[in-house]
Amino acid sequence: MKILDKYILTSFITTFGTVFVILFLIFILQTVWLFIGELAGKDLDVLLIFKFLIYKMPSVVPLVLPLSIVLASIMTFGNLSENYEFAAMKSAGISLNRAMRGLSVFIAILAIAAFAFANNIIPFAEYKFVNFRKNLAQVQPALAIAEGQFNDVGDYNIKVNKKSGKDGRFLTGITIHKKSKLDTRNSTVIKAKTGELISSKQSSVLQLVLNDGYYYEDVIPKNFQDRNKVPFAKSSFKKYILNIDLSTLTGSNLDDTQISNTNTMLTVDELRYTIDSLDLDYMKELKSFSENSHQRTGILNPYLPQTNTIDLPVVQTKKLPNSTAVLNLFDKTDQIEILKVANSFVLNTSFGISSSKIEFENKQKNINSHWIAFYEKFVIAFSCFLMFFIGAPLGAIIRKGGLGLPIVFAVLIFIIFHFINTFGKKIAQENEISPFLGTWMSSIVLAPLAVLLTYRATNDVGLINFDRILDPIQKIFKKFIPTKK
Repeated sequence: MKILDKYILTSFITTFGTVFVILFLIFILQTVWLFIGELAGKDLDVLLIFKFLIYKMPSVVPLVLPLSIVLASIMTFGNLSENYEFAAMKSAGISLNRAMRGLSVFIAILAIAAFAFANNIIPFAEYKFVNFRKNLAQVQPALAIAEGQFNDVGDYNIKVNKKSGKDGRFLTGITIHKKSKLDTRNSTVIKAKTGELISSKQSSVLQLVLNDGYYYEDVIPKNFQDRNKVPFAKSSFKKYILNIDLSTLTGSNLDDTQISNTNTMLTVDELRYTIDSLDLDYMKELKSFSENSHQRTGILNPYLPQTNTIDLPVVQTKKLPNSTAVLNLFDKTDQIEILKVANSFVLNTSFGISSSKIEFENKQKNINSHWIAFYEKFVIAFSCFLMFFIGAPLGAIIRKGGLGLPIVFAVLIFIIFHFINTFGKKIAQENEISPFLGTWMSSIVLAPLAVLLTYRATNDVGLINFDRILDPIQKIFKKFIPTKK
């Protein structure tokens, strides 16, 4: 039996290694395509590009690993079935479960390795990747600006005709468009003959020193009729210093969450500690907000201890039936003032609640993102088992090896897994469902498929039993269509 286990294990590992390398290269090329805007035209040498890819490679493994396992499983067991090797095993009394036993141990070891990789290597690589880009912008800021084209850098669009000097810090023929959040037009234009980029590792601000230039700015008059004249302001300068935040420079072409959120850089223990701290801060702020909101109403809360109270004599007052009766105690002028004050108080309170609601929602989303990162490390390990127990029985059922039909089934299963996983994490991030359910949704949906395929393959049942589908239809037709005698 050890010879058989060794044969199946060798076949699977060979196929798995080949498939993993090919798919890994394909996904790396996709990563290069996603970051082509940061790599192309920036005069980066081979060593910097190699470091860029090395730090980004580990984040590709969670995508490649499940697809590689399901494809290798289908191909391995499909070849065994296609070549009638499984038939020989069954005639010798070896079941499919026994044939999968050795590989199950290997998959268990692979799952443990995947968890360790996701818990240690990926956070470290993500940390190095973000800091590599930040240090690159600090030491060589000119790399973010390509010659002969506009470069989106924070709140500015910068174009230079030529770069020179060490690290391309000296610029010639500079045109800058300042973007405005209120106006989509480039209402401010700065042109300069020469310039210099100044930065240091100790500073997070990049200085762009401009020499011999002009400053143009469109002026929007308050009178609408004067706007047709298109007035503008113009000034010249000998020296003009423009400060650019390096955080916007390093994140100009990257999703904000990949830079601002640190949840992908933390291990399981660090995530657990961070989540506890975030939950504690969230509850403290929520309690403080509720108490402050209640105190502004002027109504005493019977569930809270009252301090600094003064004993006042009890005054017998007649109960007023409603608010209208209270207003009737005042004249018309005072009633108007009281209603204005009340309306202003309600609007301010409503605005404060709306602003705080958005703030609390963002804090909750941040907590959810940390929970998602926490559960993802376990999902990666479980996906190894899930994809194996889908792919191995499926390969035994379809009895096809090679790169034809197995690729179709493997890609289809992976697309379903990846789509459900992405969808679940997205709605969990928006606090529509719990992070646990959102992260494990793909595994929960595909787990019954793994059980079903394993059961049908073990009992020598096809993928789809057409007889059970067609027999009821044939019986219906026999009732209405008379048979010939």
